[in-house]
Amino acid sequence: QLQASGGGLVQAGGSLRLSCSISGTIRGIWTRSWYRQAPGKEREFVARIVVNGDTDYADSVKGRFRISRNIAKNTVDLQMDSLRPEDSALYYCRVDAKPSGTTWGQGTQVTVSS
Repeated sequence: QLQASGGGLVQAGGSLRLSCSISGTIRGIWTRSWYRQAPGKEREFVARIVVNGDTDYADSVKGRFRISRNIAKNTVDLQMDSLRPEDSALYYCRVDAKPSGTTWGQGTQVTVSS
């Protein structure tokens, strides 16, 4: 129901844009988020955008990443600039909805070389 894309290999300092397509069967979405998980680490919060458009970011990505949504296309995007090797991870999109609950996407790999 969630399809993430846009990952890849990039050099440090470069940019990538992730996109997550959300199935129209998910109704009542109130939060769209991105998380990431590096090998051997816990999955961690990256960014979220809530129903009124307010956004929130992890301290580690503030000023470098920007989350946005396209209501018409039913997508949530993550623009990632000034990428660092420590940003390398599997990136997951997530939506929270009522009554559907929480839905995760399959993940897209981001690798940043030094």
